[in-house]
Amino acid sequence: MDVDDDARTTGRRLRQIRQARRKSLRVVAGLAGISAGHLSRIENGERALDRRSLIVALADALQVAPSELTKLPVPTSSNGDGDAVKAVRRALIAVSRDDPAGQVIPVDVLRTRVESLVTAQRQCQHERVGRALPGLIADLHTSIASGRDVQELLAVAALLHVQGSHAFLGDMGATADLCWQAALLARRAAREHGGADVIGLAVFGAANGLLAAGEFGTAQDELDSVTVPTTSPESMQLAGMLALSRSLVAAADKRPGDMAAPLEQAAELAVRTGDGNAYWLGFGSTNVGVWRMSVALEAGDHPRAVAVAETLHPELLPSATRQATYWANYGRALARIRGRHDDAVRALRKAELISPARVQRHPFVRDVIAELVTRSRQDAVGRELRGMAYRAGLPV
Repeated sequence: MDVDDDARTTGRRLRQIRQARRKSLRVVAGLAGISAGHLSRIENGERALDRRSLIVALADALQVAPSELTKLPVPTSSNGDGDAVKAVRRALIAVSRDDPAGQVIPVDVLRTRVESLVTAQRQCQHERVGRALPGLIADLHTSIASGRDVQELLAVAALLHVQGSHAFLGDMGATADLCWQAALLARRAAREHGGADVIGLAVFGAANGLLAAGEFGTAQDELDSVTVPTTSPESMQLAGMLALSRSLVAAADKRPGDMAAPLEQAAELAVRTGDGNAYWLGFGSTNVGVWRMSVALEAGDHPRAVAVAETLHPELLPSATRQATYWANYGRALARIRGRHDDAVRALRKAELISPARVQRHPFVRDVIAELVTRSRQDAVGRELRGMAYRAGLPV
């Protein structure tokens, strides 16, 4: 299949793959359950491809993996992000070969290092995380292999690989397969540990990794494999996050009847716990609202996503990552509302100021920016939009 790896939007890559497969617009659109006109607008960049369910449907129609559609070149930054991803990949491979090649470090020191790194990741300090993560992976797994304090270290490893390795790689635009390697290490550590909360945290990471890969049924199976007892504030927060994941998976899997109940379960738990940050998950009523936005976007209900967004106070979210997600989701939703083009650009710019990576390297956000550029004007908002597109490596 002759496909240009420099295609910079999902739509352009989709068109190249369709043409290489020698399939017509009408045939592919019919197999994916959309109109030929809709598919044409996606290919021309006039409509963002920003729903997991549609990405999977189009990938199935073209008989390729979903990652083939979202595998886009991302801008090379000057701060060494690309080198950091390569170093993390090497560290994960070394661990998978039982040769982490680190140092044996006391458990208290490792716990402090992991907590510091996860905090930096949640605050979008990606350069700092990229420098520290490879060595921390090596030292942590070398210490586990030494046989000392193994139970405590396994719990620390699950946290590191869900909220550190997996989260960092996702923000950097790494492939779904590489992100999955981090999720697998968390899963392995959690199963060896055996604690319900540790397993629940690893399942949360694994389910999100599978969701990103388009494996909706497997993600649901993963979520169904664990029950977290709500016997402490920490476990209630974790149970709430797992419920939110169930709702998003249901939306992606086109099961609208299964979306509402887990959202309400999470909302009820948030009332009981208040705003918390167990396992750096940032669970609370405001974060439940951000997840409601994500579910509405995945279901294609953009007015609902906007309505939810306008009831929230994103400054109450405990981490920069969630604040950036709020503004990115708000911008994505506003982009589909007539008369809200400028508001969409402003929201996306707020997200970029908080976390450049979460705008410039996220395929859904990039596609929305590309769509907005096709309608941009020669004014201050248009200049702002074209600047974002340029920084994201999109054609301007």
